[in-house]
Amino acid sequence: MADAPGDIEALIGLMARLPGLGPRSARRAVLHMLRKRTVVMEPMALALARVAAGARDCRCCGNISDHDLCPICAADKRATGVLCVVEDVSDLWAMERAGGFSGRYHVLGGTLSALDAVGPDTLRIPQLRQRIADEGVREVILALNATVEGQTTAHYIAEALAPTGVQLSALAQGVPMGGELDYLDDGTISAALAARRRI
Repeated sequence: MADAPGDIEALIGLMARLPGLGPRSARRAVLHMLRKRTVVMEPMALALARVAAGARDCRCCGNISDHDLCPICAADKRATGVLCVVEDVSDLWAMERAGGFSGRYHVLGGTLSALDAVGPDTLRIPQLRQRIADEGVREVILALNATVEGQTTAHYIAEALAPTGVQLSALAQGVPMGGELDYLDDGTISAALAARRRI
């Protein structure tokens, strides 16, 4: 969009940095917002300003909230004693959408990666140890992605938490409900075979 005014070009460049948007998608999104200025762009600008000013990390679990404690950590009805450890906030939100977990969460903030210089001290592993001691946690569910980095991180956490005596578990891995073998990657099929059960 060479003919676009400088501010619009700058907005397109910023939008193109978002995950899933490239330059063409960003251009279409910006043009749509400009056409729908009063119903899309102006409310979005206000919402972005409010979120930029008020969003913060939950001081307990690392979720994103507009208070010091996120609604999950603040809820008395959530099961204390069971912590689900996830890599990122997006994983926490995915678990919540599924609706099958009534405990509390702990967001690591990533996974161990020597290539990216992410070591144990970079992640929220010390805070996890502290929560286990302070909250009387009985079980830690390692809900980390089935990637090399995710599994390396899970192994490290399992070793680090072994002295605490807390029960450790991991999400089952394998063929998803409704999944067709033809569409699954080799790693998923291998994990499904390794975790097979009698029927």
